Amino acid sequence: MSELHRHLRTVARTALETLGLTAEQADAGLRLEPPKNKDHGDVALGAFQLAKAAGKAPPAFAAELAQRIPADDVIASATAAGPFVNFKFRRSALARDVVTAIAQSQAPYGPAAANGQTVCLDFSSPNIAKPFHIGHMRSTVIGNSLRRIHRHLGATVHGINHLGDWGMPFAKMMTAYMHWGNEQELAKAPMRYMFELYKRYSNEVKTNPGLDDEAARHFQALESGQDNQERRMWQFLRDESLKAFQGPYDRLGVTFDHITGESFFEDKMAAAMARVTAAGVLEKSEGAEIVDLKAQGIKAPCLLRKSDGTTLYHTRDLAAVFYREATFHPTRILYVVGAEQKLHFDQLKAVLQKMNEPIAAAVEHVPFGLVLSKTADGNWEKFASRAGNAVFLDEILDEAVAKVRQIIRDKNPDLPDADRIAEQVGVSAIVFNDLKNSRIKDVKFDWDSMLNFDGETGPYVQYACARLASILRKAEAPVPTPEQVDWTCLEDAERVLLTMLEFGTAVQRAADQSEPSHVTAHAIALAGEIHSYLRDHRVLDAEPPVRAARLLLVDAARRVLTTGLFLLGIPAPERM
Repeated sequence: MSELHRHLRTVARTALETLGLTAEQADAGLRLEPPKNKDHGDVALGAFQLAKAAGKAPPAFAAELAQRIPADDVIASATAAGPFVNFKFRRSALARDVVTAIAQSQAPYGPAAANGQTVCLDFSSPNIAKPFHIGHMRSTVIGNSLRRIHRHLGATVHGINHLGDWGMPFAKMMTAYMHWGNEQELAKAPMRYMFELYKRYSNEVKTNPGLDDEAARHFQALESGQDNQERRMWQFLRDESLKAFQGPYDRLGVTFDHITGESFFEDKMAAAMARVTAAGVLEKSEGAEIVDLKAQGIKAPCLLRKSDGTTLYHTRDLAAVFYREATFHPTRILYVVGAEQKLHFDQLKAVLQKMNEPIAAAVEHVPFGLVLSKTADGNWEKFASRAGNAVFLDEILDEAVAKVRQIIRDKNPDLPDADRIAEQVGVSAIVFNDLKNSRIKDVKFDWDSMLNFDGETGPYVQYACARLASILRKAEAPVPTPEQVDWTCLEDAERVLLTMLEFGTAVQRAADQSEPSHVTAHAIALAGEIHSYLRDHRVLDAEPPVRAARLLLVDAARRVLTTGLFLLGIPAPERM
């Protein structure tokens, strides 16, 4: 909470007590939020709960409250508008509070103190022996951003890469390699070669269904725990996959606190099944073991063990929940997984609820939409190559970087370190495009749109950072400190200041709703406001007091934009 908001709360609380409310009633109803229409004020207070406590109609109570709050050195006005009270801050006080907090890296502009929350974030989670393709990107960048956001707000965060390194999909890959694999070809390009083998399996099984039976036997051998051919092949393909995945992770700036795939829970599934059995919810059905969920409103039962004794995703996910509960004691367990897996996570949560497990309340599915590309006839469809197969992410990133490198050649051919900046801007354009809309919406992959330096894009925000850094370089002097500034010189920067004031609200909403688009929207808005301000207000050749104040404002905007981009997993180049 800013000093402005603290002061306003103190004054409003005193006024509410003069209207007959207790301190507890005042604190419970004092919810200060940005107004929907910024022309109405800087902060709005809805009087609904307060009026109910006072036994009065909200509009009448709001009018009384506004009259009890006088103007002072911080508050310029308090005005009733229906059931709301709108407040305006004095512009010099607004400048002093916001810019000083930013210059001193106070929360929310800097990392917050520990908030007592522990968040387990299950994200990315590609399947081993398959390429890292465009479809994996959404879970990866959304999860990476949420990891940074929660940590910024003071939570203890465990970012977990729950690799798909167990189960029938891997057994099918293993079977394909046993039939058609070539060690020399595998060594040349492991992931692409395994992908081609998997596609061949998918085609061959249509005419030879016995391949699935063979794969099931290999999976049984793998789950036996013995040192056998299946176990050795599993280890080899897992190691090769992790090495291949590291390339995209490095380029996307993604790291994990734990890489514990499905295989990690191999020796923990028996205990998980025993816990389900002890809860009295496990049933037999045609030799398999299930949990019936009709009472929870889910028609499909949750299958936990097949009739041949092998386990499934749900078995491993239950074991993972119990492990995370015992190891991390999380307040939230977030699964950043596509919307098509809704039933799976509904079933997982319902099983835990049926077992009366308190950890059920922590389980949250964070779904997202598809990545779409434009077809030749102008329609949008699921992103795929011309052959209809998954697109390798490294190829997409390479193409983005190449396009940005050409833009740099055309617009700024003498830019130092152009290749590094092209990498930063090209990769970031794809990440920002993914995060800028509500995650549940499908992402439209449009090169012209996402690489536009003048639109609501990553390059647009990064350019704002570079422009601000350029002004500071040209000043050829240290940035003034807050103690050296006359705050009245920034009374004309209210739109920039008010936008920066909303940063904390945007970040908190992103965390509460698992929605990084709140941060991207704020970054776009602030970039737009600072561009507009600089168009009408000179900095370097202004009078000394004004120059000092505006340089500090420029530095503050640069810091907030840089932090916002960092929370999205995006670098802020100082030159573009």
